[in-house]
Amino acid sequence: MGSGKTHWGKLLSQRLKLPFYDLDAEIVKAEEMSIQQIFHDKGEEYFRVKEHEVLEALAEDHGDVIISTGGGAPCFFNNIDFMKNQGTVIWLNTSVDVLVHRLLKEKNTRPLIKNISDAELKSFIIKKLQGRKLYYEQADILIQEDSLTIETLLKTIQDA
Repeated sequence: MGSGKTHWGKLLSQRLKLPFYDLDAEIVKAEEMSIQQIFHDKGEEYFRVKEHEVLEALAEDHGDVIISTGGGAPCFFNNIDFMKNQGTVIWLNTSVDVLVHRLLKEKNTRPLIKNISDAELKSFIIKKLQGRKLYYEQADILIQEDSLTIETLLKTIQDA
């Protein structure tokens, strides 16, 4: 959350001339409600099931594509294994301080942090990252996102 997956995915898509899909946007389309509404009305468990279904459908219905997943997507229903079997998984590793700075501006649109105080946000992010690190570390490519450029991203992918 807040690592720039959608931003970099769109840029990569343009440079590689591949279709781009944002998993959350595809879920919103399929459910005809916002992520916030899904979390509120149906709960996180329902969202994670839908996320898994939409991820599989995107990967299976399209050839080469770039998919930006939500930060929790790799951590549920063996999604990380599915993603690795389908293609190359990239982890945009962003420093906690950069994440805090970005997410403070977006709290109201992020269901998982909406009700967390500004003072508690950093510790929440650290805890989330610790819980998800096991999944993130399984990525095929690890990129430090804080000072990333599109040229560095392309070179890292080509070298991998």
